Amino acid sequence: MPARRPDVQVIELRSGSLRALVLPAAGGGLARLDWRGMAVLRPAPDGVAQPLPGQLACFPLVPWSNRIAPEGFEFEGRRIAPAPTREGEPCPIHGDGWRLPWQIESRSESSAVLTLDRCDGSPFAFTSSLEYALAGSALRITLRVRNRGAYALPFGLGLHPWMPCPEDALLRAKADGVWLSGADKLPAKRVALPPAWNFCGAAPQPLPRDGVDNAFTGWDGRAQVDWPARKLRLEIEADMSCFILYAPPGKDFFCFEPVDHPINAHNLPGGVSANGLSVLAPGQALSRTVVFTAEDL
Repeated sequence: MPARRPDVQVIELRSGSLRALVLPAAGGGLARLDWRGMAVLRPAPDGVAQPLPGQLACFPLVPWSNRIAPEGFEFEGRRIAPAPTREGEPCPIHGDGWRLPWQIESRSESSAVLTLDRCDGSPFAFTSSLEYALAGSALRITLRVRNRGAYALPFGLGLHPWMPCPEDALLRAKADGVWLSGADKLPAKRVALPPAWNFCGAAPQPLPRDGVDNAFTGWDGRAQVDWPARKLRLEIEADMSCFILYAPPGKDFFCFEPVDHPINAHNLPGGVSANGLSVLAPGQALSRTVVFTAEDL
């Protein structure tokens, strides 16, 4: 891999045959995760000193995941309306963490802790930490957020990993339903799993060839991705009950995103807590952990 610019800090982590590259300034994200020299997550492009978030192998989602309606949401008598976070996208998407540089709090040969101070944020004021820890064939990522604002707000967390070789990938992940989206890419109706989107069986299934970009509910927090041609398996374990599957047709990647709430959970029927968000009073914190484990098939 070509050397990055000297002023762009790269943290290399190693444990046995597992290697990760962390870019604190690029939203605290991962540039790559390799197992025995093979890319487990889609690597950032070679020769790019500072990849864009969409070029990373993985980036954090804080203080919410995916889209919130452009008009925001009502909470405890207030209208909360985050500004759009991506050019050309009317909805605020993925929170703030992926857009900002993180600071290095500590590091070792196999682990690193990054921090983000967003106390001046509006309407979400918070601090966050992101811990990467390698052990054997597993990468454990722990994302934390603490409300530093003056009043309670619903917070949510997740990760946005990008995975390679969708044409060879087989997925197993239990869920009890999926949100169908309207033209605005916001959830319109929750339905039972269509056959092509049912990955609950004992054997992993191919990804839908006509594409998918939807939030699945009732996840048991465990998933498996097999790449038979690459003889590689990735097991995912998370303390979350939703995942977003994004597999656009004709692309060389797909995303399996562990999240603790569906898209636009702030406005879904039943209220924020019923849809996975955590109401944090000032000073309260939330933590989520995802473990990626690589295996030979």
